Amino acid sequence: MLILKLVRSHGTNNFLSLSRSWHPNVSSVFKSLKNVRFGQNIKTHGRKVGLASGLIAFSGYQIYNLVHVKCEVGHHGDSDITEIISPKDEPAFSKENEHKHFRWSRIWAFIKNDYILLFISIASALCVAVLNIKIPLALGSIINDLSKYIQGTNQWSITELIGEIKNPVYTLITLYLLQSLGTFINISTLSIIGERMALNLRIKLFRCILDQDVEFFDKNSTGDIISRLTTDVQDFKSSFKLIISQGIRSITQVIGSAVSLYSLSSKMTLTLGLVLPAMVSVGRIFGYYLKRLSDECQKQIAKATEVANEAIGDIRTVKAFSLEDREFESFSNEMALTNQMNTALGIGIGMFRGVTNLALNQLVLGTLMMGGYLVSIGDVTPGSLMSFLVASQTVQRSLAQLSLLIGQYIRACSAGERIFEFIDSKHKIPAIGGMILSNPSGDIQFNNVKFSYPTRPGQEVLKQLNLNLKPGTVTAICGLSGSGKSTIAALIERFYDVDEGSIKIDGTDIRQMNCRWLRGQLIGYINQEPTLFATTIRENIRFGKPGASDEEVYEAAKLANADEFIKQFPDGYDTQVGERGLAVSGGQKQRIAIARAILKNPTILILDEATSALDASAEKSIQQALETVMKGKTVMIIAHRLSTIQNADIIVVIAKGKIIETGSHQELIKKKGFYYNLIMQQAQAYES
Repeated sequence: MLILKLVRSHGTNNFLSLSRSWHPNVSSVFKSLKNVRFGQNIKTHGRKVGLASGLIAFSGYQIYNLVHVKCEVGHHGDSDITEIISPKDEPAFSKENEHKHFRWSRIWAFIKNDYILLFISIASALCVAVLNIKIPLALGSIINDLSKYIQGTNQWSITELIGEIKNPVYTLITLYLLQSLGTFINISTLSIIGERMALNLRIKLFRCILDQDVEFFDKNSTGDIISRLTTDVQDFKSSFKLIISQGIRSITQVIGSAVSLYSLSSKMTLTLGLVLPAMVSVGRIFGYYLKRLSDECQKQIAKATEVANEAIGDIRTVKAFSLEDREFESFSNEMALTNQMNTALGIGIGMFRGVTNLALNQLVLGTLMMGGYLVSIGDVTPGSLMSFLVASQTVQRSLAQLSLLIGQYIRACSAGERIFEFIDSKHKIPAIGGMILSNPSGDIQFNNVKFSYPTRPGQEVLKQLNLNLKPGTVTAICGLSGSGKSTIAALIERFYDVDEGSIKIDGTDIRQMNCRWLRGQLIGYINQEPTLFATTIRENIRFGKPGASDEEVYEAAKLANADEFIKQFPDGYDTQVGERGLAVSGGQKQRIAIARAILKNPTILILDEATSALDASAEKSIQQALETVMKGKTVMIIAHRLSTIQNADIIVVIAKGKIIETGSHQELIKKKGFYYNLIMQQAQAYES
């Protein structure tokens, strides 16, 4: 209303100078009106009216773009190019994805509790789509009335005009309000569904990962496992939300707008139907090549980052060999290449945007020219032309969005395939169920055991092994590296099942026992590289017995010769050990792990080179503590340093997966066999 009053009261020239301070497009719109309404010499009255009507329709279209389209940049603006070239997006015709066979029905189990929210979200998306179809028609009605007023075909006063267009304006405002409300409901409900789905997926996946056999972790890298738990779930959630919201909305808008276009002008619709799909296809091909360039840029960035990570992660080694300049040169070279590739990508994006804008503007201009002609011959009204322009823009954006969603769909399938590959992975060793022995004594019997690691099936590690570990005795296993010592400990813990033969505890095959009870209560295990969690020393010791009191924790630390150094820390037992225990030394880490096993108080205790990180004095004191703790238990010690096992009740010498000698230290020395030679070699190495 304000615009019309300004035109009438101040004249077009004065109004144009005022409008330039608003927006250049608004200025150009009314300049066009001036040329048509106030003095442009056109030969025929009919064509003058037609061209004027066309420009009026185009003016409304431009204002619509300023008010409406710019508000949707998050869906249809410059973000489109970002989505097209996003390295996470996959092209619809990528050969890498032809093998994906993800079943979307499986997701229902993770969202079925939110089916009401899902229904609301889908319904709101449909409502927004329908509103987006009706908005151009409402705009067209207003443009028709304005056209009649400006051309003077109806002798209305400004008051009469306001009364005439009041209802259409109120209708348009109502549509915009409902559109905003529907968008809010759609995004809000879908966000809730997506986050809950991601939560359920992560919990289910993490539970399945924890229940896997050790074989699973041998075959899959930690990085890949964490990636599926974090990145893949995040990618699936994002794609799922886009497919539900944008997919439903875009499909509805394409169908509804196509019907509206045909009803407005069948001739222009058929012409648009030939041109628009071709433009979208060319844009996608262009975007595909830009995406490939973007992928290469991301790989190069990752390569440069890896150089930096290695240099910083191994900074002590870099400084020890004075390699700072070499690492700096390597990183600089990688970053220079990264800069070149990103520059090329930026130029490509600029070309893409330029060509896209030119093509769309030409499409609008062509539609305007054809529409102006049809208006001049009375085939369509100015309002219908305005509605056609806006509706065609809606179709174009929706088709582009659907094209992008194909990539999102493939991305979701790829992520879902990776997630459910782990969820569906079957473990050979059951996590729950099985026998629990009452009052076990800890008698361990290996009977003709053959074993090969699943990752090396052709390489037999243990060959017809027969071994008996008696209750209350200390059995030491020794031999050269790779002889199978640590494998024996892993089989007792049932990290793996034997290929042939059996392992029995108190006469019961461990394959019939409850695995969690076996590891959680019956056996205490300290490996040669103990892991501490990123929490306090107190909690790390308490991992051995989660319900233990502080007094029990302190006592275990004293027996492990750890209490003294723990109290020297400013925070004592509440000291944070850092990620993987990096805040404490190797010897301190080992003693904390031993305290954890002592607190557990197991029937069977396995020490896999447990004192390897201790100095001579600490090793002696902890050996004394262990002798007290080991009384009445079945103890197996694995060590390369033979000085630590001389007091064992029996020493078993392993070579190439077979037992070649057994006996006490003195008995094996007298034999002057393999064990004797090992003793001599270590003695000579120590003297050297």
